[in-house]
Amino acid sequence: MIHPVALSFVAFLACTTLAHAERIYVSDEEANVIHVIDSETLAVTARVPVGMRPRGLQLSADGRTLFVAASNDNRIEVVDLQRQRVIGTIPSGPDPETFALHPDGRRLVVANEDDALVSIVDLRARRVLRETPVGAEPEGTAVSPDGRWAASTSETSNTVHFIDPNTGGNPYTVIVDTRPRVVRFSPDGSRLWVTAEVRGTVMTIDVATREITHRIDIAAALPEEAIVQPVGIAITRNGGRVFIGLGRASHVAEIDPSTMQIVRFFRVGFRAWNIALSPDERRLYTANGLSGDVSVIDLERNEVVATISTGGKPWDVVIGP
Repeated sequence: MIHPVALSFVAFLACTTLAHAERIYVSDEEANVIHVIDSETLAVTARVPVGMRPRGLQLSADGRTLFVAASNDNRIEVVDLQRQRVIGTIPSGPDPETFALHPDGRRLVVANEDDALVSIVDLRARRVLRETPVGAEPEGTAVSPDGRWAASTSETSNTVHFIDPNTGGNPYTVIVDTRPRVVRFSPDGSRLWVTAEVRGTVMTIDVATREITHRIDIAAALPEEAIVQPVGIAITRNGGRVFIGLGRASHVAEIDPSTMQIVRFFRVGFRAWNIALSPDERRLYTANGLSGDVSVIDLERNEVVATISTGGKPWDVVIGP
């Protein structure tokens, strides 16, 4: 069921011309499925059964395969998107929550929350190459565009770790605000964006110096919300727009990276955890874990235009063919 928010669904379709319809893939940690949504009709077209408590998602380099972190099954599952079914599994280390695909398309960097480790996984050999000790409860993962660095947040120790994915070395640790969650490198690789769920901030770290260069207090800018939880991050390809999902605050914040100022807020569903841009960057999708839906933001109109009901507890979202 689709509920119009800022515009009617008919008006949304009339003003949104798509070169071709992509699919929106949403992990549901309660229903143990991947919801498949047609981006043109915004209808749920399939639900793909996967392992227990699916969370982080990544598309393969060729866009034909979806990797799914089945957290409670201690593995990464491989979903064939054409056949829409699980075709294999990859060992990941215990309790994978998030992971990042290396630019070479052959390795995954996986956060193992229970064991305070980051695992480097060979996709072809389907084995763990090496494990790197990090702070307690590793959560967010990212790999720089040039493949030189992997980054991982540790929730309990309030740290970000810079890891060499080739050797597994962990030469740099940066102390950040309370309960860091998601990390994303800027498109040019010069900045690392970090969200701090409990402190209600987003920070940038200079990758060359490993120093915090900016801190934005989003909680202070949204005083009407009792709980502001910056989590998911999405950045446009040119680096000109940055979006932050705010969890239970039921908003997405947009930040101008040239000024490091908050530009606007979008009101979305309850517990907007992870977010994703469409390939043409005209839309932003949010996985809303406690309202059981996905919000659709039109980034040309800067309005929330639709809400797609999925049920369950949506956690992550990616867009693919």
